[in-house]
Amino acid sequence: MGVAVVFVIMCVVALSDAFSVSSKAAVWRQGSSGQTVRTIQTKLKGWGYYDGAVDGIYGSETTAAVRRFQRKNGLQVDGITGPETLAALGISSGGSSGTTNREAELEMLARIISAEGRGEPYMGQVAIGAVVMNRVRSASFPNTVAGVIYQRGAFDAVADGQFYSPATASSIRAAREAYNGADPTGGCLYYYNPKTSTNQYMLSKPVYLSIGEHNFCR
Repeated sequence: MGVAVVFVIMCVVALSDAFSVSSKAAVWRQGSSGQTVRTIQTKLKGWGYYDGAVDGIYGSETTAAVRRFQRKNGLQVDGITGPETLAALGISSGGSSGTTNREAELEMLARIISAEGRGEPYMGQVAIGAVVMNRVRSASFPNTVAGVIYQRGAFDAVADGQFYSPATASSIRAAREAYNGADPTGGCLYYYNPKTSTNQYMLSKPVYLSIGEHNFCR
């Protein structure tokens, strides 16, 4: 076997090993530790899934909290924080480019618009997307699209599973507009359908404007 061939084989093996290490680094499970585990615990604690210490140690309590989060949000329930669960938590795996992250956020935004705004006029769909983006920018809510959408109790469509259906064409267009700054609500952080809502907190909030079947509130 020639020296050149041996060199090529060694390079392939090295790249394969590097890829394997990178892939493993994007998965956290019981026994893991470090800053990413602290971030996972912080997210879960803030959303009411985790009651333990934010100590950076992925123990049984963290595993149980991850399983609760996965079960609630339609993910594979294994207690392991891999790429899909990281994305749902709004945590970068460190291996995605800005373009990929943007596309993932646009897809999630389109699906929540589609599920929550099916049958609404186009401007009403943009308005739903704008509420999500306004929450991302607000200090009172998680600071990622995934974090806002998956926040416990935030959207009925996540709880009942409609969020996981494919987005409609109009919701995809609306998501792009809202993501790029369009906001027909003027900064609203909430919306509800007055014909179906039983949430007294929402019903008590002053209505800033109405679009289609939804009232929007600040």
